[in-house]
Amino acid sequence: MYFKILSDSACDLPDDLIKKHQIDIIPFYISFENDHYIKEKEEIDRPTFYSKLYHTYPKTSLPSVHDYINKFQPYAEKGEHLLCINITSKFSGSHQAALTAKKEILEKYPSASITVIDSQLCSASQGLLVLEAVRMRDAGFTLEKTAERLQQIIPTGRMMFTIGKLDHLQKGGRIGKVTALAGSILNLKPLIVLKDGEVFPYGTVRGRKKALRKIIDMVKEHFKTIKENIKDYAFCVERGDCIDDARILKEGIEDKLNISIEYPCFPLGVTIGSYSGPDPVGVAFLKKYDKITV
Repeated sequence: MYFKILSDSACDLPDDLIKKHQIDIIPFYISFENDHYIKEKEEIDRPTFYSKLYHTYPKTSLPSVHDYINKFQPYAEKGEHLLCINITSKFSGSHQAALTAKKEILEKYPSASITVIDSQLCSASQGLLVLEAVRMRDAGFTLEKTAERLQQIIPTGRMMFTIGKLDHLQKGGRIGKVTALAGSILNLKPLIVLKDGEVFPYGTVRGRKKALRKIIDMVKEHFKTIKENIKDYAFCVERGDCIDDARILKEGIEDKLNISIEYPCFPLGVTIGSYSGPDPVGVAFLKKYDKITV
């Protein structure tokens, strides 16, 4: 059974994968000044977003209920089945907006088939979940079976990354001014893990090169702890405006962990990028749907 896959733009999928798999994206909004909000991807591209981040501290806003209704309704009118995957509800109200839109659509089209999932992930890890949904759909899974299997693999998702300067975290209220200043003076690079729908600090190292090496060590440590086969997982590298660092990290992961990263680099979008600044880089991974024991 064919079904349409949608996601909010927090999934940070590269444009070529969105086009290839016919994924419909509901954009977040971003404002750089005067509370004038524009749509991510549709009204501002990633290079422009990164260039502005060097000088400004933007604000973001979630897709509205009306945005979701506008996406859902054409499919409901045609009787198409929908699967919508959203950023973790611990970060944003995007998932709740989608649920409210679903309720309104069903009042008008009672036979509509709309499944809305809280990914408990964001950015590249959310994107990997969307791609696993694509793989299941293309393998002939029903919408119901796909949603069930997605719930099983969601807890396996991780994102491990580092950032450059700390001023965006400080401006966004994520760390204090004194901590940000001290970190910048000492050239400390924070290491961050996203798991279970939340962000956790892992530690700090001095210098960018050490941070990239430490990310690889973090992945090694994770798989040593969970005692699972690393090759049962899908991997991707994510980046901001730091193409060379992303390449170095990708090559290091493939070499040190003996895996092949099949997906192109995921460009970090406004939902995380507005708080991390222009130069985050890291890795995301998620267990493949066909490697889950059922």
